[in-house]
Amino acid sequence: MSEPTYQVEPHPDFGFGQVSPTPSREDITRFYAEEFYSGEYQRFNNSGLEVQLEDQVFLDGHREDILHGIEETLGGPVEGKTVLDIGCGWAQNLRYLQGRGMKCSGFDPAPEAVAHGREQGMRIEEAGMDDMAVFAGERFDVVTLFHVLEHLGDPVAALTEIHDDVIVPGGALVIEVPNDFSALQQAAVDLHGLDEWWVAPPGHLNYFDVGTLCALLEGTGFEPVVRESTFPLELFLLMGEDYVSEPARGRACHQKRVAFETNLRAVGRADTLRRLYRTLAEAGIGRTIVVHARAVGS
Repeated sequence: MSEPTYQVEPHPDFGFGQVSPTPSREDITRFYAEEFYSGEYQRFNNSGLEVQLEDQVFLDGHREDILHGIEETLGGPVEGKTVLDIGCGWAQNLRYLQGRGMKCSGFDPAPEAVAHGREQGMRIEEAGMDDMAVFAGERFDVVTLFHVLEHLGDPVAALTEIHDDVIVPGGALVIEVPNDFSALQQAAVDLHGLDEWWVAPPGHLNYFDVGTLCALLEGTGFEPVVRESTFPLELFLLMGEDYVSEPARGRACHQKRVAFETNLRAVGRADTLRRLYRTLAEAGIGRTIVVHARAVGS
């Protein structure tokens, strides 16, 4: 049987790109459970536990920035607050937040990732990425979706359910997604004659920039508070490092990014890094987008 042919079309209400036709919920859950953490896909999405542990210091720096955004959105410290991490993977984000005094819960469809989190003493359930009723009846002060929204068949329905049934009024929602169809990506396509390599169904079903993500949040009951990006890896493509055609170059480019951030933090300039990435987000530049939003109403 031949593979389906996909197109990316703008969402009629919020403008973000959506793959058409949309894979079934069962296909999406099976992809996450069977391929995202253990298949070839993990080679380029950094979802493997080994990669996360190798880069733990670097990733914890990013988590520190996330924590600052959460506190800014909540208007106070996170200690004692409850957090639900949807698509929690190997529970590394929960590990960090638990260490900052938060009460942590999560769910994920990958059995090996869930088992690992439970071994670390985490409250984690095995469930599909859009099964928001896992902890039915509970509401959380903070809800996080790190690299989840781009994989969901219906992100509008998911965020609406989170707003109505999962997060407390005034709670903080944190979403991180790839920043796709960006000016730097398009420039790299033109320079190197590349295909749009970031279009990757059935893995990625939705494609956002800062404007469309904020429009989606506002349309589902949230008020964006903090907008950040991450290091614009496409800069390396524009400097001649074609890691798309030659994936072996990718790790070296990543290590340069790691050194840049780690060195800034080591000399006490984490605040400079945060200001830089917030400025880049406003310009639409950065490999990923992080938006912190406050739940409006009930």
